[in-house]
Amino acid sequence: MCFYNFFVNLQTVKYVGAYITDQPTLATVPQAARALGCTAFGILTAPTNVWRYPDPDEETCRLFREGCERYGYGPAQILPHAGFVINLCSPDKRKLAMSRQALIGEMRRCRLLGLTMVNFHPGSTLGQMDDDAACRLVAESLNYVLDKSEGVKAVIENTAGQGSTLGRTFAQIAAMIDGVEDKSRVGVCVDTAHAHAAGIDFVTAGGYESSWAEFDRTIGREYLSGMHLNDSKKPLGSHIDRHESIGKGTVGAEVFARLMRDPRTDGIPMLLETPDESLWPEEIRTLYGYSVDQGGAG
Repeated sequence: MCFYNFFVNLQTVKYVGAYITDQPTLATVPQAARALGCTAFGILTAPTNVWRYPDPDEETCRLFREGCERYGYGPAQILPHAGFVINLCSPDKRKLAMSRQALIGEMRRCRLLGLTMVNFHPGSTLGQMDDDAACRLVAESLNYVLDKSEGVKAVIENTAGQGSTLGRTFAQIAAMIDGVEDKSRVGVCVDTAHAHAAGIDFVTAGGYESSWAEFDRTIGREYLSGMHLNDSKKPLGSHIDRHESIGKGTVGAEVFARLMRDPRTDGIPMLLETPDESLWPEEIRTLYGYSVDQGGAG
């Protein structure tokens, strides 16, 4: 508990945590996040492999909101993750309709919990349409979803580019956003392992700066709404999504040190999805150590 207070006092503009998915109920998540030393956290409002899921009951929502207030978590520090079945560019009309309804359900559950963002993977063409058409279809899907919901931002996550998945380049994400009518309700989450696998170079000092410059130029910094902090088991440009613990993979510790010292990442949730959950408290402490160690990653 004590190191949580130390980190919050040390650097209040950096929000670091993990996805808390091992609790019996959403009501206990804020306390569990606090126990891990999180200053941000993510949740699942439903299992990731289902199309429909009941809304949390009124008591669960009340206890979750009260827990967030008690432990100092505002909506800007919490990034839920939508189900993996959602495919907003599905060439199958039935699956496309189901995907749209599933994301509407995610937004409704977030709203009930007092949350304002939900992260999702844009989807896959399944090799049945070109990428430009798929980006337009994602935008069309988002317009439908946003029109049927309120108060929650749809946060597009970049992908590793495995197979025919969409969102592997900043240009593709920019094309999706370009077609969204209410741009105040769309954002971007940058996953470091996905970016690395997709060939986006954050590893070298020059690549780090040029990659962020490309993000600013194509998407716009104002859309950066969160990050997933993951090292990678696979090399740059592999297009294979395999997460590794911080500093133990091919992304490397120095990238995370740069991110923790970079004002671009102030005020957004930066969440671990690294494979060894027992290391999360240590990884959070390490990341906060980077933010005050101006000499490097240690």
